[in-house]
Amino acid sequence: MHILKQENDKIPNKECQLKPTEWLSVKNIKSAVFYNSHESIQTIKSMRVFIIGTGLIGGSFALDIQEKFAESKIYGIDHHPAHIQEALTLGVIHEAASYSDLVHADVVFIAIPVDVSLDVIPKVLDRVGDNTLVIDAGSTKKRICQTLEDHPKRRNFLAAHPIAGTEFSGPKAAQRGLYHGKTNIICEVEKTAFKLQERALEIFRNFGMRIRYMDPVSHDKHIAYVSHLSHISSFMLGKTVIQKEKNERDIFDMAGSGFESTVRLAKSSPAMWTPIFEQNKHYIIKTLEEYINNLHQFKTLMEKGDFEAIYHEMKETNHIKNILNGIKI
Repeated sequence: MHILKQENDKIPNKECQLKPTEWLSVKNIKSAVFYNSHESIQTIKSMRVFIIGTGLIGGSFALDIQEKFAESKIYGIDHHPAHIQEALTLGVIHEAASYSDLVHADVVFIAIPVDVSLDVIPKVLDRVGDNTLVIDAGSTKKRICQTLEDHPKRRNFLAAHPIAGTEFSGPKAAQRGLYHGKTNIICEVEKTAFKLQERALEIFRNFGMRIRYMDPVSHDKHIAYVSHLSHISSFMLGKTVIQKEKNERDIFDMAGSGFESTVRLAKSSPAMWTPIFEQNKHYIIKTLEEYINNLHQFKTLMEKGDFEAIYHEMKETNHIKNILNGIKI
């Protein structure tokens, strides 16, 4: 691998903080929300971007970097050699790389299972230069933030969670524009060097993302409701139908678009989702208890024949339409 070395600006040694004027003068950064103007204002001309995990999330990040920062060079690192070859063939990355090459990186974007991240990210930080931005895109944040709390290069790390994706995986699932209009949750931003915050936010702004700030615990608690529970529901609905409808042709012929959309997430990768459920076990169990309780109540109303109450249950829940209005799927 041949990398042209460039001079990098030095980052001040002192802990960098957000300038209040940069973020709507919001004092409590944990609850701040910044909506970008979708203007493509660039100060970054080119970057050496390393993607660790060249599947849907990492590959889509690579494609958008190529589109928005066309002079950048994209390198891929993946545990699966077949994924690297596929990413090269599809043009998702420009070159294959190894961990020893990370010393040359301007940006490292990590999109791998969250259990693997606990071992990989500290090693990545050990190898990168002082001016390298390391972004984690995992779906849980408490464990990784705790793991890196005392790392000497914690200031190089940005804990992010772009709320985007599909049920598909691998480099072939990568798509341009996946992140446009989507929310990106950032945790403990004050622990990331200010100059590296600016680099990350310029990338996210050019992708057309919305930014939301949370502490890691709040993130894991809320994401259990709006993401993790929906995946569990989809998996278990799919399991229920498969167990009871032994004839696969009947499922195919009789299932409508409602069933398809509800079980779509059941096609997601178990290798990715099992570690997520493990790391966020505490909050997921709480959400399951509440969800199961609502199912029991609905079943009780059915047994009693109280369909007026069922109507009102559904009518009240219809309010979700107003909450979700404007969210692009």
